[in-house]
Parts: sequence; structure tokens; C-alpha cells
Amino acid sequence: MQTEQLAYAIVTPYSIRKSRTGGIVGRLISRTGLDLVGGRMFAPGAKLTRRYADTIVTETDPRHRATQELIRDYVLKNFPGEKNAQRPRVLFLIFRGPDAVEKIHRVVGHIVHERTSGETIRDTYGDYITDDSGDVTYFEPGVLTAFDPEAVGRDLKLWAEFSDSDGGIVDYAVPFPRNAQTEKTLVLIKPDNFRFPNLRPGGVIEVFSRSGLSIIGFKVHRMSVAQAEEFYGPVLPVLEQKLGPKSGRENWESIIEFMAGRKPSECPPEEHHAPGTEKSIAIVYKGLDAVRKIRDVLGPTDPAKAPPGSIRREFGQSIMINAAHASDSVENAKREMAIIQIEENNFKPLIENFYHRQ
Repeated sequence: MQTEQLAYAIVTPYSIRKSRTGGIVGRLISRTGLDLVGGRMFAPGAKLTRRYADTIVTETDPRHRATQELIRDYVLKNFPGEKNAQRPRVLFLIFRGPDAVEKIHRVVGHIVHERTSGETIRDTYGDYITDDSGDVTYFEPGVLTAFDPEAVGRDLKLWAEFSDSDGGIVDYAVPFPRNAQTEKTLVLIKPDNFRFPNLRPGGVIEVFSRSGLSIIGFKVHRMSVAQAEEFYGPVLPVLEQKLGPKSGRENWESIIEFMAGRKPSECPPEEHHAPGTEKSIAIVYKGLDAVRKIRDVLGPTDPAKAPPGSIRREFGQSIMINAAHASDSVENAKREMAIIQIEENNFKPLIENFYHRQ
């Protein structure tokens, strides 16, 4: 029996700026078959960058060592400080499953000169360009990871150490003019996208990138029954008025079950606050007119009424199973982010608990 492992992938600042996050996430989930169990946005500082860079070069084979040196230099140049008045952002994703490190290795791939087959993530999103003399003139890895389980453990513990100081909601990393009326809004990629490993979660992120907004927060979340009751509390009186008290309540409980895995009436009181069995991804977007832009891309609640190209038309199935949720106002975005504790660091305990058990 294969041993469960953790593996990671870091979406680079350039990949994030070029809105390649969705395509990368989709491939990592669908092609590895692994469980995405954690994710966190980082704006790495100088100390984290230096310590991470110091671990990268390990190979003795000159060819592989040269590539690692390119990656180390890339990290030192592109992770800390400011680039074009922006703090570089990276998305750190954690996967779990049997043989996870090797599966991530195969999907991420190596940087190979002039190979453009699209077989691996780096084939598609990475660049390794040399001049006539063989000197590298441009290098972009697309994704960073480690291909040895011991190195993965070391790197995960390092990033966990800095996950409070350098990670979380990194709204400070995306500058706007002083008087710009920016907004933050919440998106939940719903549980119907995670029934089995597939491209859907990445596809939803890909379509949201059309909004032109910046991702400043990312959390893998399992909503408790109590959180789902509070989150969808305003929906209950609407359903009761529309369908009657009994049918309205039943429909509302079905929504809670869909998001948290259990109906409130079937969940013992002592378990109401326990993490649910259903997984969502919570993403915070920031920018001008963010609430409207996200909802325009999302489409109306009923997928049958959603316009072509919208998320709910592309990925939705019914009024309840409709791919994603987005806040309908700045005020509701604040309320909903507080309910799911978007500021919570569940990245660090995930890593610490996994390695503590070993």
C-alpha cells in the first residue's frame, strides 16, 4: 500500500499576473488525482525568499544543477521587493494522496529547451529561451515545487513558519491610486466541483480571471453546519415566503447539506461547529467595482438563464448546484468572509499535524 504524502506547487508571480492560475490549478487537480487540501496567498519577504532559495540547489549532475541555479536566481529576483509598483504574489497549494510527490513531479515536469508539447505544466506555462551560444536569455518556470519527499517536508515547514507574517489576505500587495474606490469580494467555488478530480475548479478560476481583478486571498475550506446556517440565514425567510414554511425549510436544509454535508435537523448540536465533509475554495478578489464584475462573470442563480460564457452556464447544473457563489454587495462580502473566517490560517496546522503524526 502506498504511503500518503503531502506535495506542493507554488504558482509564480508571473503566472498569477498573466491570469494562468486557473489553468495551472485545473491541471494539478485533474492530472494528479490528488486531493487539494490547502492553499494560501503569500507576498514573500526577503527573509523567507532567502531561506527558500538557499534550499533549491542540491543536484550534483551539472545539467540538473544548472537548472536549479536558474530557479534559485529566479526566486531571488522575482519573489521579494516590488515589481512595477506591485509586491509579487504567489499561490502556495498543498496536495495529499498516495505517491503525491512523484505525481506532482510528472505533471509539473522539467524545463526543457524549446519543448512546447503541452504535456506538462512547464511545457505550457514555462519558458526556457537561449541564444545561439546556449546562454539562457529568458527563464520562467511557471510553477515551483520539490521532487524529493524530504525536500517537500522541509519546504512545507519553512513556508508554514512564515505563513502568518508573509501570507494570508495580501491586499497590500496590489496598489491602486490613493482615491481609487476599490472593493474586496468573496467567491466560493462550491462542492459540486470536487466530486472527483477534474478541471472544473481551475476552469471556474479561469473564467473569473476575465474580471481583471486580483486574487489577494485563497483558502481551502470545509464549511461547518453552523457556518452554513449563518451564511445562508438570509435565504431561509425568502424560501419560506415563496414555498411555504415547511417546503421552504426543507429546501434551505438541502442547501446547508450541499455546502456542509449534513442537514441541521440531522446534525447533533455538539457537531454543528465541526468542519463539514464538503470542500469549497474561498477566494478573495480585489479591484475597482469588484462585486459587480465578479457577479457579471458568474451569471444569475439559475444556470438555464445564465448567458453563454458565464460560469453558471458553463459549469452549473441547477439553481442549487451552480458552481460558485459570489457576494452581492461589499457589506455581504464582509459578513460572509467573517463567517468562513477567511483570515484563519489553516495552512500551518495542516502541515504541522501531518508531520507530527509521522
